Amino acid sequence: MPASLAHLHTNNCSSIFAHPPMLIQTQINPTLKIPSFSRKPIQTHTLKDICLRGNLKEAFQSLPVSSNDHPDETYAPVLELCAQKKALSQGLQIHAHMIKSCSVSESVFLATKLVFMYGKCGSVRNAEKVFDQMGQRSIFTWNAMIGAYVSNGKPFEVLQTYKEMRVLGVSLDAYSFPSLLKASGLLKNLYLGSEIHGLAVKFGYDSTVCVVNSLVAMYAKCDDLFGARRLFGRIDQKDDVVSWNSIISAYSSNGRSMEALELFREMQKAGLDSNTYTVVACLQACEDYSFRKLGKEIHAAVLKSAQLLDAYVAGALVAMYVRCCKMSEAVRTFNKLEEKDKVAWNSVLTGFIQNGMCSEALHFFHDFQNAGEKPDQVTVISILVACGRLGYLLNGMELHAYAIKNGFDLDLQVGNTLIDMYAKCSCVNYMGYAFNRMPDKDLISWTTVIAGYAQNSYALKAFELFRELQLIDIDVDPMMIGSILLACSELACVPQVKEIHGYIMRRGLSDVVLRNMIVDVYGECGHIDYAVQTFESIQFKDVVSWTSMISAYVHNGLANEALELFHILNKTNIHPDSIVLKSALSAASSLSALKYGKEIHGFVIRQNFSEGSIASSLVDMYSRCGMVENAHTIFKSIQSKDLVLWTSMINAYGMHGHGKVAIDLFNKMKENLTPDHVAFLSVLYACSHSGLTAEGRQFFEIMKYEYQLEPWPEHYACLVDLLGRANCLEEACEFVKSMQMAPTAEIWCALLRACQVHSNQELGEIAVQKLLELGSTNPGQYVLVSNVFAAKGRCKDAEKIRSRMKERGLKKSPGCSWIEVGNRIHTFIARDKSHPECHHITKKLDQITEKVEKEGGYIAQTKFVLHNVEENEKVKMLYGHSERLAIAYGLLKTAEQTPIRVTKNLRVSGDCHTFCKLVSKLFGRELVVRDANRFHHFEDGVCSCGDFW
Repeated sequence: MPASLAHLHTNNCSSIFAHPPMLIQTQINPTLKIPSFSRKPIQTHTLKDICLRGNLKEAFQSLPVSSNDHPDETYAPVLELCAQKKALSQGLQIHAHMIKSCSVSESVFLATKLVFMYGKCGSVRNAEKVFDQMGQRSIFTWNAMIGAYVSNGKPFEVLQTYKEMRVLGVSLDAYSFPSLLKASGLLKNLYLGSEIHGLAVKFGYDSTVCVVNSLVAMYAKCDDLFGARRLFGRIDQKDDVVSWNSIISAYSSNGRSMEALELFREMQKAGLDSNTYTVVACLQACEDYSFRKLGKEIHAAVLKSAQLLDAYVAGALVAMYVRCCKMSEAVRTFNKLEEKDKVAWNSVLTGFIQNGMCSEALHFFHDFQNAGEKPDQVTVISILVACGRLGYLLNGMELHAYAIKNGFDLDLQVGNTLIDMYAKCSCVNYMGYAFNRMPDKDLISWTTVIAGYAQNSYALKAFELFRELQLIDIDVDPMMIGSILLACSELACVPQVKEIHGYIMRRGLSDVVLRNMIVDVYGECGHIDYAVQTFESIQFKDVVSWTSMISAYVHNGLANEALELFHILNKTNIHPDSIVLKSALSAASSLSALKYGKEIHGFVIRQNFSEGSIASSLVDMYSRCGMVENAHTIFKSIQSKDLVLWTSMINAYGMHGHGKVAIDLFNKMKENLTPDHVAFLSVLYACSHSGLTAEGRQFFEIMKYEYQLEPWPEHYACLVDLLGRANCLEEACEFVKSMQMAPTAEIWCALLRACQVHSNQELGEIAVQKLLELGSTNPGQYVLVSNVFAAKGRCKDAEKIRSRMKERGLKKSPGCSWIEVGNRIHTFIARDKSHPECHHITKKLDQITEKVEKEGGYIAQTKFVLHNVEENEKVKMLYGHSERLAIAYGLLKTAEQTPIRVTKNLRVSGDCHTFCKLVSKLFGRELVVRDANRFHHFEDGVCSCGDFW
């Protein structure tokens, strides 16, 4: 009730409620209108008896037209029945009939019954009008008004009414205290509750059972379980089941499940019979999967005692099974309900969502609609969550329209869920619309929309909203910071990361979760030193801390450091999870460190990890270490293969030059799974590495027209590379010109390489100009252009390109090769002399070169050296290439007949390719060389690539 209660109390009663809008129709024709009930002869039973039987239809039929003689006896039982049935429409008709006979203004008793009825029917506004027009009020009237506020979730209005009672000197009775104490609990106002407790003691009601029970509940709601338990302990005769229900509910609602169930055992030992409220409280205490057995025991007891099974207990059973992750039991219990109310429907619906069964939730929602139920806010929120997780944008938009039509979208929780749904469906425009439409926004609203922008690569918009948030009085929490750090990662904006890092430290928000994120973001931005410092500053590292640091090393090309850190982790008490293992396998893959990879695989087996969870990482590791057979063994061992695993295996075969096998595998995959962009990219690379031009064209067309997948720049670059390798340069050029998107630097690079190989200077010049116009930041592309100019003798142009690189701060990556020998990865750079065994390696390489020259007829092909130096200097440069040093070390340190596995960061030159073929033949050793593009298996003078790379 508004603050102007005192003013309303002094107004003339007849003027306030003379023509209430909802009753105008009734006032025109004051005769009681009952359109749906036919008039029958009055039964011999009294109206009170009929109302006690709960038959509202019969009560209306038995209602006399005029009740001037005994209005209290006539209207009171019917009003009570309307309150019991929550029949507001019928209550309004009764009220209209009472106004006609002037019964309201003359009877405080009937007016009080009206206040009570409207409160129970949820019509607080009408209850207030009746209350305000009363010239006199009894304590029962005040209690009815307070009860109306409490039962309709309006505790502040209770507080205002209570203050007015104190001002007017209205004495409280035993029935005033439960409502006042419940309002205190809803407000979590322990001070107010204590004040009312003091009044109860003062008026002598502190030993009244209903007051004590309400006091227990109030202290529990105010998070003072000690006070609640102390009050319960003071009860001498604990023979009232309501008292036990109060204390059990207190512990249950505060998450103290074990104590609640222990109290239930004590109650049983005391010989008291449970009622439905006891059962509901105990079922609420069964809060998770660990309580499933106790929940089933309570269910069994309910089934044995039919009197305990009502709608409330059935709903609590459904909710219990949902919390215990037993959805089949929840649905079975729900299906047995004779009357399924909206709470029960929503419980099951929410259960499906909480247990990750979003598709089942949508099917259940269809049943909900077919049953004629109308969604409320809880229903809308649940289905929006399901649509978001499943990416069902259209279904989510339909529900959004329904929410707007019914005014639900203005609700805070619905609005937040709409934002989240649109974010998960990558529909940022509607996400922003839903956010801007919300009249009230809380921290969750801001966090969700900022996270939505950050996750959908709208980092600048995320920053813009974060700045806007800082201007209003809302405290930033760690989750919000996490979203902003994600945006920093997207922009690779190190100054912003440092600023936020400092903000976190100043605000004392630096928990382990945020520090882990900072390590991750510094790693993503390439500032590995800051990542290391932050990682080392974490006193109590969890598995995510280690994962973030290992991933940062891998991301920045520091695979050795990643593997070292993984070994340190294994010496701690922290058990690696699948994400750490994937990062470690990625490090082993990048180094082609087969021994390390096998060690990690062994760890997976020993720790009983499911190989299926990291199968694609294992396949990738073995294939990148040159062991495609082992990769295929892992692939075959997995029963349920997902798209990622199939793609990894297709990519493995393609990388090793088994193009036709990769195509067969791709076609087999299509029988059960729908290929995505990455799967098509893998099969196109396989075609490119094996010279399968026709097949590559066909797969590109299938992707575009049969599967309606718009090609990425990588797909175009791959097909251009494929056509270029096949010397179809004119077709490749026309293909580039016909692209619907602007060609990227990678596409022009692919064409330029092909022109360089096939000596097509005209098209090559076009590709060079286009590449330079794009102003790429990739140093490799400038090196390619410089090499093209150098090969044509255009030394000045080549020098200009190198100068441009220096101006832009770009550096050419030096040729680097590494080989795994013993327990170490040995790295070599061209003409490197830093290795401890440099003298022995150089001597061995001289012996190898001498042998291939004498017995294999090897002659250095200096055309591959594009530096402007003397011919003998070019020969020395070729002899000192990094892969030759690695091969020499392998021959020096590994046993005969074992394969030598070398990895190089650049493409193998034509001269080194010839050198490797001769070494494999003359020394009888298999060489497995992985360059930047593919694998080369050299055996007995032949390479698996067929000299096509």
